[in-house]
Amino acid sequence: MTPPRQPSPAAAPPPPQTASLTTTRVFVSTWNVGGKTPNHGLNLEDFLQVEDSPEDIYVLGFQEIVPLNAGNVLVIEDNEPAARWIGFISKALNKSYHSGPTTKPHAKDTSSSIRSNFFHKPSLKVLSRDLRANNALLKSCNCECDSPTRLRKPSTVPEFSPQSLSGGRRAASMDDRDFSVVHARISDDDMSSADLDYNLIASKQMVGIFLSVWARRELIPNIAHLRISCVGTGIMGCLGNKGCISISMSVHKTSFCFVCCHLSSGEKGGDELRRNADVAEILKSSQFPQICKNPAYHSFPEKIIDHDRIIWMGDLNYRISLSYEETKLLLEDNDWEFLLEKDQLNMERKAGRVFSGWKEGKILFAPTYKYTLNSDSYAGETIKSKKKRRTPAWCDRILWHGNGMEQVSYIRGESRFSDHRPVCAVFAVEVEMLCNKSFTYNCKGFSPSSSSSSCTLDYEDMPTIGGTASIIDASIL
Repeated sequence: MTPPRQPSPAAAPPPPQTASLTTTRVFVSTWNVGGKTPNHGLNLEDFLQVEDSPEDIYVLGFQEIVPLNAGNVLVIEDNEPAARWIGFISKALNKSYHSGPTTKPHAKDTSSSIRSNFFHKPSLKVLSRDLRANNALLKSCNCECDSPTRLRKPSTVPEFSPQSLSGGRRAASMDDRDFSVVHARISDDDMSSADLDYNLIASKQMVGIFLSVWARRELIPNIAHLRISCVGTGIMGCLGNKGCISISMSVHKTSFCFVCCHLSSGEKGGDELRRNADVAEILKSSQFPQICKNPAYHSFPEKIIDHDRIIWMGDLNYRISLSYEETKLLLEDNDWEFLLEKDQLNMERKAGRVFSGWKEGKILFAPTYKYTLNSDSYAGETIKSKKKRRTPAWCDRILWHGNGMEQVSYIRGESRFSDHRPVCAVFAVEVEMLCNKSFTYNCKGFSPSSSSSSCTLDYEDMPTIGGTASIIDASIL
């Protein structure tokens, strides 16, 4: 007689977890710099507000960091301005480090090295090496797993080649297909960025669009799932003179997506529909590859809209649907309320044609475009030709999507560096922390002596999804 069949044992349940919320402060800015390379007189300290209120994460988006000429769009764009911006940003965020000798070990030689690189002809390779921390590996995935020690192994960074600049809509991640590598190339003897308050997490250039993410050193061990997607919507609907760069990452267990865009220009009737189409194309085509080793625990977002917290910044190029003369009179009367009613982005959002479900803070500043260089006067006041005259507009905007986000401030800067004024916002963002009771590797606090004190992510040889867009990563060259 056959004995009764024993039921198979039930699968072991996932380890118990506890959840808690913490608040992360994020500074976001957008600035169309009109193809101008920063000079030594440019000071970003006031703009970044580091001394007044240092934040946890800084996300800095730029448009037109190079002139949008045929050489930069169709061939290989100039990456020297990107290196200069990286240097200026680091100098502002790490003022005490760059300002001179300090008592920290090796800091004197290091700060001298960085200042030397900063004031000479910049190199993305040199600057990123100096900003990269020693002995640091960024976790590819911080989801729960069977082993408490799963980190990506360092691998060799592929050599840079012009071919890596061609190709179009791209996605990059930290996975097993060599789309990217995490690599610490600084030895124990070279403390080049070990004492920096803020480290470069990721940066990307697509023709004139440039996006960089910086984080406080103590937060970096809790950042993972770094991926980048670029979408070109410019010439022929695919070149990178217009489009976006998106950076996806997780902070603890909350997914973030930062989008920096430059949409179609023009102030003729109907041009706003092209901008709407750009937004739709970006949301449709931006794609982030899956990198989690244990998808049963966590499936990380593949689309922009699927992230928990999304911040969209850029030169959205939406104009005011009034004549130049009408707009000028209303500006003279400081009647911003009526002007904002005629703002194309507000009108299109209200009609449900773009950014449905997104939020924007109350605008309490003057239109940010178009100014005469080195002046507080709008360009139309000094240009006699009606063809060259531009109606003032709030082209530069910051929007967000997701729960648990509070906008603390929404202001513009007053730099006369370009024909646009920069715009910045600060967000207080709720971040979920999950701690596995069986082991706490993913929830360990930061220790100054930890070897994971800082890191950066390198991207190279990314797969082409379609179209054409040039991409440079400041942390790889």
